[in-house]
Amino acid sequence: MSIEERLDELEQRLLAAEDQLEIIRLLNTYGPAVDSASGKPASELWTENGSYNPGGTFVKTGRAQIEHMYSSDTHQRLVHTGVSHLTATPRITLHGDTAEAVAYSYVILKRDEEWMIWRAAINHFTLARTPEGWRIVERFNRVLDGSEDSHDTMRKGLV
Repeated sequence: MSIEERLDELEQRLLAAEDQLEIIRLLNTYGPAVDSASGKPASELWTENGSYNPGGTFVKTGRAQIEHMYSSDTHQRLVHTGVSHLTATPRITLHGDTAEAVAYSYVILKRDEEWMIWRAAINHFTLARTPEGWRIVERFNRVLDGSEDSHDTMRKGLV
């Protein structure tokens, strides 16, 4: 292998590592954004027409709907009670300018003087490289309730 080929391979590996790091940073920005009652910065983690599907009929599409969700009375009550949205380290698969990530997420809620895991879920993210950097195209989230739906979402990370 020539030096040029080795440098080209090394450059490709470095770019892939930088993409993965940027995606991890993006997904780890979610918790502090939504827990600090910052709906606009939270919505900007998505593409302009991105969607969030946490199950059921509750699908939010577009930054305006996503921002509204985080500005809602329901979410604001959580924030002012004490809440922590955690995204575990994702398994990322790059496809050039698109990517997929699968990660667990946990919502920890304060009740009186105790903290408890209120929700545990598995997430499948579809992401795209945009002029703003990597952004979420779709977040598909399913509660860890033993259902086939949650297991199917987990399996997306095994490929």
